[in-house]
Amino acid sequence: MSTADPRRTRPASLELTWHPARPAPSAPVVVTGVFDVLHVGHVRFLAAAREQGAALAVGVEDDPRVRAWKGPGRPVHPATERAEVLAALRCVDATFLISGDPTLTSWEHYVELLRPLAPAVLAFTEGDPHAAPKRRAAAVLGATAVELPLTEGRSTTAALNRLGDGRAGSLDDVAVPQTSR
Repeated sequence: MSTADPRRTRPASLELTWHPARPAPSAPVVVTGVFDVLHVGHVRFLAAAREQGAALAVGVEDDPRVRAWKGPGRPVHPATERAEVLAALRCVDATFLISGDPTLTSWEHYVELLRPLAPAVLAFTEGDPHAAPKRRAAAVLGATAVELPLTEGRSTTAALNRLGDGRAGSLDDVAVPQTSR
């Protein structure tokens, strides 16, 4: 009788990697998202989230997950650069990358991802289509769910549409002139 391959029987999960590598803040406010092209809506949301606790940890979805959800032209910037930009904001205490199968989006997957952080608060924007699952995840984690105001008319997709031809595609699609030697 052969035993099952443990790699095949282990449930699929998401992975959290601190960027840059550093210890996790204790009992942080946690937000997760794409944060593809930083705009005033992001900044206002993150500042309001930070006011909810002693430290703010921001989870940045990795490139394959974003591409699967938003299409081949996204993200505009690589996950490590998005995390670096966020980490430079005064209101952000730590950033981490979220990687894993793009189909893993349930609140249960995020509970397992965030459990080691022992978050005090999970924050999200009003109108978030995933608000109910985020509230459920917060309850399971013993955290407070906080819904923060959305800055109307400000989104990455809207900004990309204003900048380009409506594709909201990657800046990699833009031709860069070559210099002659």
